[in-house]
Amino acid sequence: IVIVYMTVSAIIGAWIGRKQKSTNDYFLGGRNIPWFAVTFSIVATETSVLTFISIPAVSYLGDMTFLQICMGYILGRILVAWLMIPAYYRGQMNTAYHFLGQRFGQVMRNTASITFMLTRVLADGVRLFATAIPLAFIIRSSGLFSELTAGQFYLISILIIGVITMVYTYIGGIRSVIWMDVTQMIVYLGGAVLAGIIILSKLPQGFSTVTEFAAESDKLRIINTGFQMSFQTYTKAPYTLFTGLIAGAIFSLASHGTDQIIVQRVLTCKDMKASRKAIVWSGILVFLQFMLFLFVGILLYAYYGGASYQELGLLRADGLFPKFIVEEMPVGISGLIVAALFAAAMSTLSSSLSSLSSAATLDIYIPLLGKDKSEADLLKISRIITLGWGIILIITASLFIQLEESTTVVEFALGIASYTYGGLLGAFLLGIFSRTASQKDAIIGFFAALAVMIVIIQTVQIAWPLYTVVGSITAVSVGTLSGILNRRSNAKT
Repeated sequence: IVIVYMTVSAIIGAWIGRKQKSTNDYFLGGRNIPWFAVTFSIVATETSVLTFISIPAVSYLGDMTFLQICMGYILGRILVAWLMIPAYYRGQMNTAYHFLGQRFGQVMRNTASITFMLTRVLADGVRLFATAIPLAFIIRSSGLFSELTAGQFYLISILIIGVITMVYTYIGGIRSVIWMDVTQMIVYLGGAVLAGIIILSKLPQGFSTVTEFAAESDKLRIINTGFQMSFQTYTKAPYTLFTGLIAGAIFSLASHGTDQIIVQRVLTCKDMKASRKAIVWSGILVFLQFMLFLFVGILLYAYYGGASYQELGLLRADGLFPKFIVEEMPVGISGLIVAALFAAAMSTLSSSLSSLSSAATLDIYIPLLGKDKSEADLLKISRIITLGWGIILIITASLFIQLEESTTVVEFALGIASYTYGGLLGAFLLGIFSRTASQKDAIIGFFAALAVMIVIIQTVQIAWPLYTVVGSITAVSVGTLSGILNRRSNAKT
């Protein structure tokens, strides 16, 4: 089932995007992708394997208060539609960092684009490695290649997933990526719904068993104001109402307003109105999706009678949903669920490839080396760059094979966006709201935010949603102060 799904995905994805004539087609889909397809693609892109298996563990261990962050996500995307998208439609931008180039200069554009590429490669290299773990388990348990070591099974799995995704991204560009995202979102959400139905069918009193367990442990709680906490405790708690709404909104403003992996999709719509609809509706869909995954966690809590993950023989709570899939679901159905897991992974990986290639080509290559190239040459070079990024992601994921037990490194890589989102958002806000800020001010503010985030994340304990808040405030404050000092210095001279 998994092999058939992945093979068919590659074939269909390549067929969808087979007619590419220019970089505009390859990276922006000719700017005529329907907004609803872009909405589905945005949601599928931000849903990784880790989301699929980890979010049920959040509600299993706690409750539904994670949804407060999702409320902030909706608010943040409304801000993106209001503040950021109009800026991207002034002058027909082709990447997120094109705006910074027009506002500040090519150095700031290059700085932001290279930062994006470095963080994206590291974070998605880990995601590719994480996806390879269940595929390696499947291959190994089939009895094939029994003489291979665990590391070699991981390497084979990384190559299979990476190469298949590279095929349709290389041929079809963003059009293939978006329409396959739509398909893959339907598959993985269908898998989650199917898992929920099967869990309910196995419970002695069905849904009443769930409500009974949920009521006893207050599992259905969504709102937590946190007013009973001390200030120090409050700043460490990620799932409180105001942290969720404010920090979640600012995080979403950064992730969906400055990250090329999302902005690229927004720019494939035919006009600003369609782009705004796509980004706002993606927030609503993400809220509903997380509600589904969290509810699966509550169903699992009822199914396992509230047992701790240690009592169930697991090393981490993330193994709860995979444990049920492997041990309790019928063989064919479990195959579909595992295919759904790969659907989420391939969606994220293909999106990463396309966004990395577009940033490298449009932000770096064309301004520096490709101004005199024909569209045919640029399309050929774009595909070669896509292939190159695919190889780099495979190599990066392979490096994590040796670090499987090193949780700190994996967590660092997955959370690396926390280091950079604040600085990027601060640079964009300076560009939008400050008429006097120069390229020098923006770069100083950006690197000041990076420095502050390194210190805070390594030494100060605050809730992860607050990282972007601190980073963006630092970038704007330091950039503004730099501008004031420069103007005073110039006035004296």
